[in-house]
Amino acid sequence: MSHLPVIIGMGGVSPAGRTSGHHAFKRMLLDQLPNSSQQTTLLSLASLTGLAHRVADNQWRTPEGQLSSEAVIARYAQELKDATLIRRIHPDWFDVHAQPSTRSLEIKPAAHPIQFRLRRRHLPEQLPLGWSIEDLPGNEVEVTVNQPFSATLSTPKEALVQAAGMLPTGFNPGAHYRSANHPRALQMAVFGASDLLGQTGISWETISSQVRPDQIGVFASNSIGQLDQEGWGGLLQSPVTGKRTTSKQMPLGYAQMTADFINAYVLGNIGQSSGLLGACATFLYNLQAATNAIRSGRLRVALVGTSDAPVTPEIIEGFRAMGALADDASLKALDELDQLTDQDYRRACRPFGNNCGFTIAEAGQFTLLVDDQLAVELGAQVLGSVPEVFANADGFKRSISAPGIGNYLTLAKAAALGRSLLGEQALQERSYVHAHGTSTPKNRVTESHVLNEVAKAMGISRWPVAAIKAFVGHSQGTAGGDQFMAALGSWAEGWLPGITTVRDGFADDLHASNLYLSNQHRQVDPKQLDMALINAKGFGGNNASALLLSPTVTQRMLEKRHGQAAMQAHANKLEATLEASHQHEEASLAGNFRLTYQFGEQVLEGEELSLSSERLEIPGYSQSVNLNLRNPFTDMFE
Repeated sequence: MSHLPVIIGMGGVSPAGRTSGHHAFKRMLLDQLPNSSQQTTLLSLASLTGLAHRVADNQWRTPEGQLSSEAVIARYAQELKDATLIRRIHPDWFDVHAQPSTRSLEIKPAAHPIQFRLRRRHLPEQLPLGWSIEDLPGNEVEVTVNQPFSATLSTPKEALVQAAGMLPTGFNPGAHYRSANHPRALQMAVFGASDLLGQTGISWETISSQVRPDQIGVFASNSIGQLDQEGWGGLLQSPVTGKRTTSKQMPLGYAQMTADFINAYVLGNIGQSSGLLGACATFLYNLQAATNAIRSGRLRVALVGTSDAPVTPEIIEGFRAMGALADDASLKALDELDQLTDQDYRRACRPFGNNCGFTIAEAGQFTLLVDDQLAVELGAQVLGSVPEVFANADGFKRSISAPGIGNYLTLAKAAALGRSLLGEQALQERSYVHAHGTSTPKNRVTESHVLNEVAKAMGISRWPVAAIKAFVGHSQGTAGGDQFMAALGSWAEGWLPGITTVRDGFADDLHASNLYLSNQHRQVDPKQLDMALINAKGFGGNNASALLLSPTVTQRMLEKRHGQAAMQAHANKLEATLEASHQHEEASLAGNFRLTYQFGEQVLEGEELSLSSERLEIPGYSQSVNLNLRNPFTDMFE
């Protein structure tokens, strides 16, 4: 018997805001929501960005004094909207108008001294012989040269790519715990995992006490490690910029450090730890490992997630040089514009439309899976379930970055499993796809062909397709996590996101005879959405497709296996779970983020363990580790 991995929690942060409470999902289709939902999501953004902090019932402290909820929204609604989703890169990340570049300057012998002016920041780090400088107003200097010289000067230039999906402007994940010298992706991981635990509504102590410590797993990473100044970016730059390499830059740069931080500082996990990498499919690779471990019974609890922070000049330039990003010149040519406005940057990502490249983004997304029996016993929220994730490579390829055939295997198998579980009619009429939808001309053709061919083969006449990178951009390894959370949002809120950045019709070169692409949000009955397929196509041939089952379907499955009495007991416990989850939401909404970060706490040494031939007992853990392991190969021994 296979155990069903049940989704009991979600948390994180993206360019659309905080994941818990489905606020990030609601930000993507904000104008479609009732006023009360709009106001709550805007207030969640106000607290997240530090713009407002609730000090009493319906009273918020703001830069303009104490205001009511209604006054906060009236005053700051547009500012909060402008501070989210894809937009022009904000100076908090880097100055797109003053990107460093270098040029060589050579002065030949002259009969008289030469004088010229420079901005102070453009001076060489060491003045050449024969130079003298005099300070001028406006942070300029006048340079006098008395002999020939050559030098390399740093000069500013405009960034060639100026759009990105950034976390809401003003939000600093590291400000909510002791985050000294932590790379941004790891700060986001601590925030996201803490958000997840609070939203779950069941304390981690309660969950972990129900299982042996080696029945817990953490599956978390990112696609390219930490490449900002606190990680490998600073490590590689320090020798050539004259800065000191720190002792933390090397270890904190590793991609699996996301899992390491959660194990050591959030959960105190001594069970399985795994950090899988699969380019843009990284979240789904980790989800697959967790799903397989729970289905087999080897693990009963799994925290899954990824956290990517690639909005840096170096990473952006790398992808631009590949021809993968929507740079300013391409966007101007695409829309026949002389200049790009803020609204043009908003529409930089246009999945399946006439497009010119993807838009880079950052995000951290985390979920908690448990086996079906534990979900029932805990009285946990049932947000859905993940029966399987499929991952396949492309085989022989013309180039590493070119798409291949692996995605046909993953998506076809995910659809086939959905058909096997719920029947042909459910697949044909009550399923939809969260496409990878990068917004590159090549992806729109190749992925649409994958989707369309699977739809035709499965008898699906109009398969609804969502592509949320239109709103939040491409967060690299976390992209599948963004899609995963959006699927949970659709079941909670009853909306399928449209690809609203495509205004002039979808591209003519799509394969879409059996697809339903829309640039409008669509209201749906969540009970009529039985399954969602999450699709990812990554560089190097890293393809993955996950099958998610709705909360309604999952509830039916749980009742079938465990019976009405067990489900009634679950419902009774669920009341307390929902109340605790509500308290987390209220605290977060007020700006009181309770991050779990236990540095140096409850540290154990080997001498404190109690080891026998049958079990290993660990102080602080309710259950022991069983060493009475059965032989799984009895047929191979006498």
